[in-house]
Order: sequence, then structure tokens, then C-alpha cells
Amino acid sequence: MNLKQLSDKLGLSQTTVSRALNGYPEVSEETRKRVEAVAREMNYQPNSNARRLATGKSNTIGHVVPLSHHDMINPHFSDFIAGAGEIYNRCGYDMLISVVNAGAEKPVYEALRRNRRVDGVIVHGPRVEDERIDLLRKLKLPFVVHGRTNDPEDSYSWVDVNNRRAFHTAAKHLLEAGHRRIALINGWEYMTFAAKRRDGLEKAMREYGAEPDPEIMISSEMIEPVGHDAMKRFLNLDNPPTAVLCSSVLNAMGAMRAIHEHGSRPGRDVSLIAYDDCLSFLPTTGERPAITALRSSIRLAGMHCAEMLIDLIEKKTGPRNLLLEAEFVVGASTGPVPQTATA
Repeated sequence: MNLKQLSDKLGLSQTTVSRALNGYPEVSEETRKRVEAVAREMNYQPNSNARRLATGKSNTIGHVVPLSHHDMINPHFSDFIAGAGEIYNRCGYDMLISVVNAGAEKPVYEALRRNRRVDGVIVHGPRVEDERIDLLRKLKLPFVVHGRTNDPEDSYSWVDVNNRRAFHTAAKHLLEAGHRRIALINGWEYMTFAAKRRDGLEKAMREYGAEPDPEIMISSEMIEPVGHDAMKRFLNLDNPPTAVLCSSVLNAMGAMRAIHEHGSRPGRDVSLIAYDDCLSFLPTTGERPAITALRSSIRLAGMHCAEMLIDLIEKKTGPRNLLLEAEFVVGASTGPVPQTATA
């Protein structure tokens, strides 16, 4: 069924029916309810292009994903999208995911704005210096950042975790247990979250008189093989670390595999803490979790970002910020520094 057929059925003009379906205030409440009831009865779905022309809105949220981030196969991205999608569905919005070559986001954002394909976008993987913020401001395209950049924090909307405090807390737990050789398996440090996590670790170490060692700190992709290869190399050093902080559960799984292959036991010979995004398919909870972890739900972050962006689009609020705190949960993978360890 098309708009003309629905209009004929109702005995109304196409303009009136379109305006009733799109919430125009000049259409009476009685007419709007009648139009909506018949549209539901006839299973009428408005054409997205026609709706965009009629209202100036697409009721679609955009996500532009650089190929180099491997986000389409990244479970963190999938869980974020699941959370955001729940809100979109509840509020009547669709989702558009554009996968682009690394560094090619600018023309995609410009095209999305020019063609009015989306009403707003969520920015993923913010970098310390991120040109996308100024670009989206110039385009006047509503946006929310999942994370933060070095731009003034109150000048745009973002949802982030207090990554510096989280890793400072985790490092203090290890330092108070006597550890001084603490390794770091981090995400890419040109991204703000990873830079802040390293800052938190190094700040705590210096507070306890321990000097961070770059030889046992890496910045790379947060995937299982990276965690395995890094931990294997660390354990074969003349002065190996007695503890390791991992920026994701996937890194931690690889590091745990390397620890076991080395003939060591997590929590006894090597302490391990993971940043756990509460991935829906990989629960780490229980009476005594296997892994000591910093916990924060990435699915919940997706929901917060979506709600914040829809409020911006519908002009309910101006720019807002939400800083989430990670929960620290002690599990079986941490313990006191081994007696044989050297400083």
C-alpha cells in the first residue's frame, strides 16, 4: 500500500495523511489517531525518501566505521551496537552503518549530511587529537562521542568511562600486594581511552616509588593473539613482570594462555587484571570470578549514547557529558608478589 491508496481509504488528502503520520502540530489529535489506526490496520509503511522530504528528518542514526579498526568483527562494537539498537527501536529510529577505509571518514560524513541520510551520528574510537569533532560541528550534524578527545569536554556530548581512575585503582591493588614489575597490554595509545589507562597505571606506580618499564608495556589491538604474544615475550625476559594489566578480556585470555604455557599459575606466579566490558557472550562473574577485573558494560554505554543523541536530535537538551566509573572486582587471578621476584 502506498500513500495515495491510504489517503483514498481515509478520504483525506495525501498532505494531511503525511502530516498526521509525521506528527505535524496543525493536524488535530482526532485526525492523527484515525490516520494511525488505519495505517496500522493496512500495515502501511511510509517510504523513507518521502518521509525525509516531508519532515526533513530520516529517523536514522549513523555509525561510520573505519575498516582498520576491525570493528565489524569486534565483539566490543557488536555489544555497543546491541545496546544502542535497543534504544533506536524503542524511539522509532533506524540504524545506518557505513564501513569506510581508514582516513576516509570525512567525505562519508559530508555525504550523509548533504543527502540527509541520517539525523545524527555516534563517533567511535575517539583519538587524542580528532579532526572529526570540528568537522561535525561545521556540518551542524548532531553527534555523541563514545569516549573523549582533547577538545574542551563541555563543548560536545560524550559518554566515557573514567579510564585513568580505573587503571590507577587496579595498579594500586597490585602495588599494595608488593608488585613493582607491572606489565601493560594496552589498546592503541593514539586513542584517548588507552592513553588515559596508561597514565593511570604510571601515576600509581610513581606514587609507590616504582618506575614504569616501557619494555613490558605495549600498545596494540585488543585481540587474543596480541595478549598471548606480548605475555609470552614478557615472561621470557631476564627480569619478567610479576603482574600484568590488560585493556580487554580478549587480551587477558591470550595473556592467560601464555602464562599457562609457561608453566605458571595466574594469581600465584603472575597476577593479572583485565578491563572487562561485560561482553554479553563472555560472563566473568560468579561467586569467585576467575579474573580480577575492572567492569563496565559497553552495552549500557551504547544505550546511554543513543539516548543522549536522540535528545540532541529532538532538541530536548544541549551537549551533555556522562562519566561512568568502572567497578573493581577481585577474583582468583591476583595475589601477593612471589617471594622469588626481583625488583
